[in-house]
Amino acid sequence: MLQEAASAPVAGQGNAAALTQMGFEHLLHNFDTLGLVVFVTLVIMSLGSVFFIIVNAWRMFNIRRRGDSVREQFFETKSLTDAKRHLEEQPGWEPFSKIALDVTVAAEQHSQAQGSRLAETLNRSEYVDRALRQGVARESGRLETGLTWLATTGSTAPFVGLLGTVWGIYHALLKIGASGNASMDAVAGPVGEALIMTTIGLGVAIPAVLAYNVFNRANRVTLGKFDEFAHDLHDFFVSGSRVEGK
Repeated sequence: MLQEAASAPVAGQGNAAALTQMGFEHLLHNFDTLGLVVFVTLVIMSLGSVFFIIVNAWRMFNIRRRGDSVREQFFETKSLTDAKRHLEEQPGWEPFSKIALDVTVAAEQHSQAQGSRLAETLNRSEYVDRALRQGVARESGRLETGLTWLATTGSTAPFVGLLGTVWGIYHALLKIGASGNASMDAVAGPVGEALIMTTIGLGVAIPAVLAYNVFNRANRVTLGKFDEFAHDLHDFFVSGSRVEGK
């Protein structure tokens, strides 16, 4: 009985010591080189993901808010000169105005080149179609800004965190072996601390994957509107009228 009573405080002290080694603050103060590299990598991934999530969310919101009005105002403008002026006044990030401006300039260039080799080589329909393809391709590429980062972060961050965990457990086992104390109190603290890196990796990856899926879906919808607008523009500049029902 006396021995059990005497061992109880010792066990309690061992548990307290293990708990003090089981936390994020202790982890930060005991990083080695590889652990620090892993942690900094996860922080950079997280900051980059937050940045691209904010940028893409802002851009998609504004494109949806302004896109329909830009398209309708272009076709409702009485003269092509006024329409061009209206397009040039739009913000640089607004894609529909840039596509329409490209084809407007292309149509003007082709009209001015009547009788030249350019007009003989490409008819008006082909010249307008080329401008539309270039404009749509350029703006489609801009929509994908940051998606590669989000996809890469979502697929690799858990493994980066796992690397930190495995490395942390390896060092924890080396310390336990050197101390000769393999009790649960001695193992739980360092191993639990190493598992924090996996948690961080998952915390970085999950928002990135969710954001990537949301933006990818939104971009597909926007690309469909690009194609619809491009067909309307082609009909307008080739035939002089917008086909009804589009």
